Amino acid sequence: MDFNMKKLASDAGIFFTRAVQFTEEKFGQAEKTELDAHFENLLTRADSTKNWTEKILRQTEVLLQPNPSARVEEFLYEKLDRKVPSRVTNGELLAQYMAEAASELGPTTPYGKTLIKVAEAEKRLGGAERDFIHTASINFLTPLRNFLEGDWKTISKERRLLQNRRLDLDACKARLKKAKAAEAKATTVPDFQETRPRNYILSASASATLDDTSCPPSWSEWEEKYPGGWRLPCYFLLPLNPSVTQARGCLSLPKNRKLWNDEVDKAEQELRVAQTEFDRQAEVTRLLLEGISSTHVNHLRCLHEFVESQTTYYAQCYRHMLDLQKQLGRFPGTFIGTTEPASPPLSSTSPTTTAATMPVVPSVAGLAPPGEAALCLEEVAPPASGTRKARVLYDYEAADSSELALLADELITVYSLPGMDPDWLIGERGNKKGKVPVTYLELLS
Repeated sequence: MDFNMKKLASDAGIFFTRAVQFTEEKFGQAEKTELDAHFENLLTRADSTKNWTEKILRQTEVLLQPNPSARVEEFLYEKLDRKVPSRVTNGELLAQYMAEAASELGPTTPYGKTLIKVAEAEKRLGGAERDFIHTASINFLTPLRNFLEGDWKTISKERRLLQNRRLDLDACKARLKKAKAAEAKATTVPDFQETRPRNYILSASASATLDDTSCPPSWSEWEEKYPGGWRLPCYFLLPLNPSVTQARGCLSLPKNRKLWNDEVDKAEQELRVAQTEFDRQAEVTRLLLEGISSTHVNHLRCLHEFVESQTTYYAQCYRHMLDLQKQLGRFPGTFIGTTEPASPPLSSTSPTTTAATMPVVPSVAGLAPPGEAALCLEEVAPPASGTRKARVLYDYEAADSSELALLADELITVYSLPGMDPDWLIGERGNKKGKVPVTYLELLS
């Protein structure tokens, strides 16, 4: 591999200089170019978006795959750009064990028949879980990962460049400030200036060669007059007349002032270039940070899709368990919970007509107090006061003739009767009347 040592040494020097400058800024020993308040708000907003996106992503992965070993395996397959092998869900594994147990214990016995039916339901639940995990991974997890591994890396890169441009700009400002200070100091120096080593004593003969109107000897004259002595002239008296010193080849103060003027001009030019580069990089970074708003819109759409897929998953689970409950109720000797009355089974509906959200239907056993006759709806009259309008939230198909079928978004009149279960109301639509679950309604004022 070919290394450019000069470039490597230059980069190392720049890195060290910036590290020192950054440390001085932290301790308040150097000036720092501050960004405007709007830009700082964009930076804070972007950092918050990144932090919360990481937390939501990790917790959603835990929700979809609680097994940490399986998550590590999926992560490795993803980094190796290989397809993740299909994995049996917990519900499918439970269904397999139940089917094998029924086959060994006797599929014709009540226990064996029940195991087979429950195994079929668990298998369907496992399939629904697999579909939910797949849909949620594509519609929700993938966009979050793309933001963290794509857009956020670009933003971080541009922010680092902006930080370097700001450090360069501050360095140019400090360099210009020092150059102007040196220029001002050189301007205040008197016209007569002595420049000689402290340990050098001018001889009387050398002093005699200098008077108030002459210029110090030139290089060649000094060597001829003092052979074997100092190699460099060590003593100069700069006269008031600069033309004399220029004619004799002596160092004069106007040349020193011109040197600092050139240094100031150079520092100002570098400052203008650094300011231009900083402004350009700040604009690029600002545009990327303002794009966080579109990221929020995209994540909002993905969140809606995640909720929709989760709703569909739980609705499928609810429907599968209702079907299982109906099947188990037909088996002789099957024990259904007696402490709590069973929920009324919903007749199977097609996936296209199934409500998006299927809340738990309350028990209907409490419509009439124990020991009393069932309520006769034809004889029920609405109370003089206490009726309310309600909007139907979800489709509901009546389980028997005592219930009222509902369609989403329709308006019905509801009221309660003494002794009714608080989870149920009497609903009226035109000349039709029946019991309706409260969880499917939005009561209007």
